[in-house]
Amino acid sequence: MEVAQEKEKKMKILCLHGFRTSGSFLKKQISKWDPSIFAHFDMDFPDGIFPAGGKSEIEGIFPPPYFEWFQFEKDFTEYTNLEECVKYLCEYLTSKGPFDGLLGFSQGATLSALLLGYQAQGKVLKDHPPLKFFVSISGSKFRTPDICDVAYKDPIKVKSVHFIGDKDWLKLPSQDLATAFDNPLIIRHPQGHTVPRLDETTVAQLRSWTAEIVLQYSSRNLEVGKTDSCDTLNIQNAATNGKVDKEVEIVEAANA
Repeated sequence: MEVAQEKEKKMKILCLHGFRTSGSFLKKQISKWDPSIFAHFDMDFPDGIFPAGGKSEIEGIFPPPYFEWFQFEKDFTEYTNLEECVKYLCEYLTSKGPFDGLLGFSQGATLSALLLGYQAQGKVLKDHPPLKFFVSISGSKFRTPDICDVAYKDPIKVKSVHFIGDKDWLKLPSQDLATAFDNPLIIRHPQGHTVPRLDETTVAQLRSWTAEIVLQYSSRNLEVGKTDSCDTLNIQNAATNGKVDKEVEIVEAANA
């Protein structure tokens, strides 16, 4: 019973993996981040709805099976099975949720941003509470007018953080995606198309960022009598020990 009550206090994040990988692989990628960052969240890592239709870049690095959320042409202007994917994820969010936020890498981040934009415009998730935050790692915008004119019509008023790699082939599209959000936090790192390793400064900034989310939105954690006073104090300290700048440069050790 105590375990169930503890889980009930936590906010929920739906985490969407990259193209031709898996939920298990994204979970492993995120596991190299300090666990204190998401200590107050339950994280769900589902697999894409389609088996990988070709070679995966993680073959030999992480075991199969591999999945993809939808398919696309090389110029990213034509998509296949996208509507089916959006419908599936909306049903997943509603049936498994409610969820409080989204985290995504690459294709998963691009898809997450689409869901957020669509929900803000009343196109999807009408019966699901508004999603409150978004962690984008190497995400990008869709490029077709029929999508852009709806999903990115207005600044998406969701608390967001965007990881952008200096050597990422999606560096410019990732920067463009950040402009679709209201007051985004941009974190640059020197790596490529990957979930980056974080230095101590950035861990502290992200811990503060997530703690502010808990303080602002999770009344379940902060209601009198439901949260230990020490836990509440720890959350408040994490959120108030220094405000983050809009753009944080990550400097990692050369051997990281």
